Amino acid sequence: MTGPLPPNRHWDRGGARPVLALHCSLAHAGAWSGLAAALHGVTLTALDFIGHGKARDWDGVEDYHLAATAEAIALAETLSQGQPIDLFGHSFGGTVALRIAATRPDLVRSLVLVEPVFFAAAKVANDPEWPAFVADHRAFGALVASGRRVEAARQFHAIWSDGTPFDSLPDRMQTYLAARIHLIPAPWPMVLEDGPGLLAPGRLEAIRVPVLLVEGNLSPPIVAAVNRALARRLPHAHCMTVPEAGHMLPISHPVQLGALVTAHLAAS
Repeated sequence: MTGPLPPNRHWDRGGARPVLALHCSLAHAGAWSGLAAALHGVTLTALDFIGHGKARDWDGVEDYHLAATAEAIALAETLSQGQPIDLFGHSFGGTVALRIAATRPDLVRSLVLVEPVFFAAAKVANDPEWPAFVADHRAFGALVASGRRVEAARQFHAIWSDGTPFDSLPDRMQTYLAARIHLIPAPWPMVLEDGPGLLAPGRLEAIRVPVLLVEGNLSPPIVAAVNRALARRLPHAHCMTVPEAGHMLPISHPVQLGALVTAHLAAS
């Protein structure tokens, strides 16, 4: 990558150990503030992905997942100073973190993947959750393609949010989500179809770093299907469930997640 680094935020939590945190779709770097407050002994940096927060807009042409990964790698290289770092990824960010671990293992000391939406893993594993999930997801994509952004945002929020009704959100948040809802299908060639081939034999098995896979017990069933599929193939993966939590658990349950992450980092 050439040019400036993506917009980012830093939290000094009393230690020089560098962590790069990658947020979910429709969020921004600030989504990690709660978890950062629950950690100690690290310096956490979080970026804004393309089209989010203060980052540049997506042009609708470039490979979104590839471009997001390239920007994350550029920031990771800056943070690493020649040494591997810890990567945190939530949802879409988890798929980017996994791709970095597969393509740039020199940069990665450990992984924390919170509900990574690498749905193709469930497909390849022939998980029974896949058919119903992909049918619903394609119907959502049709709403986006037809320009029905508010309806699409309302539907997406109902499935993946913390349970707050879309129409109860502040107007500015509703506008933010609807204006960016086209970014949800943008990485589908990777997350639904595994365009980069991460699921080819031996690719995930070659990731030798410690991996913490986290999910909420109230999340959509496809989340557990993805984590099951990844855990079977990542040699050093450990799965944990946060009770009474849904997909937005880094925001809704930062203390509980922080305890799991702290133990993971101590062992990594």
